[in-house]
Amino acid sequence: MTQLIHSFPEFIQTAWDKSGFTSLTDIQESAIPELLANRDVVIESPTGTGKTLAYALPALTKLDPEIKNAQVIFLAPTRELAMQIYEVCQKFTENSSISGASLIGGANMQRQLDKLKKKPQFIVGTPGRVKELIQNKKLKMHEVKTIVIDEADHIIEAGFNGDVEQVIAATLKDRQLVFVSATINKKTEDWSKKLAIDPIVIKVEKKAVANEVIHSFMLSEYRDKVDNLRKLIRHTPGIKAMVFVNSSMKMDEFASKLEYKKIKLGVLAGNSTKQERQKVIMDFKRGKIPVLLTTDVATRGLDIPDITHVVHLELPEDLKQYVHRSGRTGRMGKSGTVVSLVTKAELSSIKKWTTNLNVPLQKQHLERGQVLFEDSSKEPIKKSATSKNSKPKFVQKRKDSKEN
Repeated sequence: MTQLIHSFPEFIQTAWDKSGFTSLTDIQESAIPELLANRDVVIESPTGTGKTLAYALPALTKLDPEIKNAQVIFLAPTRELAMQIYEVCQKFTENSSISGASLIGGANMQRQLDKLKKKPQFIVGTPGRVKELIQNKKLKMHEVKTIVIDEADHIIEAGFNGDVEQVIAATLKDRQLVFVSATINKKTEDWSKKLAIDPIVIKVEKKAVANEVIHSFMLSEYRDKVDNLRKLIRHTPGIKAMVFVNSSMKMDEFASKLEYKKIKLGVLAGNSTKQERQKVIMDFKRGKIPVLLTTDVATRGLDIPDITHVVHLELPEDLKQYVHRSGRTGRMGKSGTVVSLVTKAELSSIKKWTTNLNVPLQKQHLERGQVLFEDSSKEPIKKSATSKNSKPKFVQKRKDSKEN
């Protein structure tokens, strides 16, 4: 690990140390050597395992500051994800002469053209806007040596794969292609293998997401789920919870009930406008609202650090969805809690999934203003702190607890 870090340029090592990271994650250890060797790579790794740095650091390492043209292109299906990638790249190049530009759909075109006039070495953008600028001969691609396609499965679902293919076609044949996603199905893998040259497929085991995360459930009649969620929020100091429902249909009903009980929350649905999304996401990130009620579709490509709780208000469809949602908390060694509000009939699914993941499942309930946990097969109960001057037991301070 130390040798890998020391193989990076000094500006990346400085940013790494400043971030407080002390070790590489599994996906970083596996992917970085292959990417530095210029292999085409397909990466599948759950949310919160450090994918962004796994592909960004090797790409930034290979940039030549003397070449005043785009050399690396990062493509993402949403403007939020594109901006998150751009912020990471800025952070890790701030002590260098390397510059970048964000080219996202919906943003002011003239400002983006002005950015391109400054000859940035890396580009982060959405497929449609990048393709448009290439076709208008505003973005030169002859020096591009690496293209990273993040959330590749969502790229296909959203119908952006044609745009991505046109961007790739504008480069020389010796460029490197990197396809990344939390989950890669056969359609996505076949698509990436069609475009890449003899790609290596790297996957991280699902059980890796369970690190330092308490998986728990709270028995609840369906009609009582919202009220039990309210109690959980009220009695958990410092909570920053992402609450998942299965569709937008019942979101208004759930939100109205919580707001009636004076719970501050934001709602993020698949049909939210761009302005609504931006405001809700920013308010949640800044802690103005402690709860984000959302769906899986609405959070695709969204990366919000320091989530203390993931709450399954409605049961996930399968293990993969459970893992993907749950990976929003406990990221990069941080502690976190996953709470499934389930009926007796739904409990068997949660038990089956956590057994498959090889993680203990704890029963959770509220008693006299305290959140109590107990092993679902044992009697001893572990209390979480609830005083205003203390933090819940699962919150631990660690040097390596920062997001990457």
